[in-house]
Amino acid sequence: MSLADVEVKTEYRSLLHNVTQEFYIPLLSQAMEYKRAVGFFSSTVLSQIADGVVALAKNGGKIKIVASPHLSDEDIAAIRKGYELRDVVKTAVLRELIETKDPFTAKRLNLLAHLIADEILDIKIAFTENGSKMGMYHEKLGIISDSDGNSVAFSGSMNESENALTTNYEVIDVWCSWKGNEQSERVTTKLAAFASIWSDCEPNIKIVDFPELKQEIIDRYKRVEISSYNQISDDEFLPLAASAAWLRRPAHYPSYYEYQLEAIQSWKDNGYHGIFDMATGTGKTITALGALEMLSAEVDGKIGVIIVCPYQHLIEQWVEDIKSYGVTPLICYSAYDWKRKFKYALSDYSCGAAKNFCAITTNDTLASKYFQAEVDKIKGNVCLVVDEAHNFGAKRQLDCMKEVYTHRLALSATLERKYDEIGTNRLLEFFGGKCIEYSLERAIKEDKLTPYYYYPIPIELECDELDEYNELTEKIVKILRTVKKGAKLPQSAEMLLIKRARIIAAARKKLKSLYQIIRNKYVDDDHILIYCGATTVENSSYKEGEIDSEEHRQIDIVVKMLGNDIGMRVSKFTSTENSKEREQIKADFSDGDMLKVLVAIRCLDEGMNIPGIKTAFILASSTNPKEYIQRRGRVLRKAKGKRFAVIYDFIALPRSLEGILPDGANINSEFSLIRREYERMEDFARLAENSSEVVKLQDKIREYYNLNYMGGHDYGI
Repeated sequence: MSLADVEVKTEYRSLLHNVTQEFYIPLLSQAMEYKRAVGFFSSTVLSQIADGVVALAKNGGKIKIVASPHLSDEDIAAIRKGYELRDVVKTAVLRELIETKDPFTAKRLNLLAHLIADEILDIKIAFTENGSKMGMYHEKLGIISDSDGNSVAFSGSMNESENALTTNYEVIDVWCSWKGNEQSERVTTKLAAFASIWSDCEPNIKIVDFPELKQEIIDRYKRVEISSYNQISDDEFLPLAASAAWLRRPAHYPSYYEYQLEAIQSWKDNGYHGIFDMATGTGKTITALGALEMLSAEVDGKIGVIIVCPYQHLIEQWVEDIKSYGVTPLICYSAYDWKRKFKYALSDYSCGAAKNFCAITTNDTLASKYFQAEVDKIKGNVCLVVDEAHNFGAKRQLDCMKEVYTHRLALSATLERKYDEIGTNRLLEFFGGKCIEYSLERAIKEDKLTPYYYYPIPIELECDELDEYNELTEKIVKILRTVKKGAKLPQSAEMLLIKRARIIAAARKKLKSLYQIIRNKYVDDDHILIYCGATTVENSSYKEGEIDSEEHRQIDIVVKMLGNDIGMRVSKFTSTENSKEREQIKADFSDGDMLKVLVAIRCLDEGMNIPGIKTAFILASSTNPKEYIQRRGRVLRKAKGKRFAVIYDFIALPRSLEGILPDGANINSEFSLIRREYERMEDFARLAENSSEVVKLQDKIREYYNLNYMGGHDYGI
């Protein structure tokens, strides 16, 4: 077999093709000579070359590399001052030699040290010289030749480094000597150019041979003797990405838990369709990656993966996680120039030019006309992974549930969509039912989440707040009386419900109670989270005897309260902070000394991983169980030194529970509020370590409103 027997494309793009596996390995395996001139030198260059060089060494072949060191401003200044050029360049090159931090890298570098010692691999250093000016040599060309006189030449933006092959978006153009006169002439030109450079005959390019640098590489990396290259197995030095599983868990990661393996196996048994219904904090993302790992191995890595998230901050976390599994995804949403790359990725995959692809996008971008038009053209195995799938039941996303997705996986701790039975059923139908239900109760019992103490804080509405709440309730009821059973809620009713919910979220006495609890118990504590409502507060003073008639956002009041008045280190954590700012906030919060308190609205509701939270205050919570279940799971994540969590939940009551329910009270309206707050309190208390203490407040509410015997009509809204 010769180079002419290898299928060679005219161009390769590093984020669309596995350049190592599709280009380097097949060609170098048939080669007798590899010549490479690159603009950047690092020992990762050597490490990556090892992936394909074993077969060439077995063939008795040779490798020649011309590379440029990274000359700093100080290096160039030293040369201009008359310092010995060889010494400066040598120092610059030695700076780029990596440490052997893991056995895999050490093994590859040991091989390369032997290649240099055995005179199979030769390296020369290049830099540009134009009068008194010096600079880096930037050309990037390569030629691979076999014993039959065939050669493949390539040129483009790609350096010979790990980042160029796996992380950066790089492109190389390729010409083959046996594919017609035009390509043959291009190969001849590249061969002549390399020969001129290697011989130090190229104008304005200085080539330096450094025997002492090659000896330094041998001394630094040569560890275990290699008596014969023929004894080395073909895949001994291949990276993880070269294995049958395109996507693989790193060896140093902990093993999957039994329940995660249970979910993965169930997904496979269900034809790679299904839903992972797992409590927040129990590792849905890692379980999903394990499922994709199994699928990838099953289809020999021939798979396209599209991962969908409701929010951009979740994409950031997915990218970090999937990169650790050896896959660099294409990120598709408005902050990125993704459309052309996405089109190429899907086109190459569909025609067989690329073995696989992975794209991560948002719900909104997925539903866009451009994205859907490209998806409709896909041919081959495609897996759709939807994170926080309860958000995926809206009509725009329902229209994206297409048969082109041969494999499907939905992730959610709260799949059921409140007030949307149609959307819930469509999700179950499309994804194929639940592969696992891993409840919060089971997670706590099996020590996958921390136990918690729950303290409901009863807060009665002030008179004007209760009056406005009742007025809105009556308006909502009038609208609902005209709506047929099972029909969609009118927008007018939705707007009134939102307005009414904000009254509960912004109840003024919540701030006063929060101020007292923090000041009396938590001034010197850390890892505190406070959930606020997306609302403003009138007459927002939280100190006794103080008056503030202005209207302010609740989150701003809380930040001022904790930072200015109490003197704690506090930060907002909202959608307005960019990804870099959020990462810094998370790091400072994890430290504990730099930042004591996070104040959030909704940014932490889904997917955000901040396991260090010890104490949470819930000022505002919707009537939808999805929200408070997500928030509770966020607080219960395991962390070092965290034995349990504490949750304070501010329970909105229509009036004080002291005394007698007055005549003329709008009992139906009040009961609808009590019912919702009571249900949340009951849900939280059921699994709490101190559930018996919560019963006292529950009994008091039941007794005051006579809940066990109450007749009449509950509005149920």
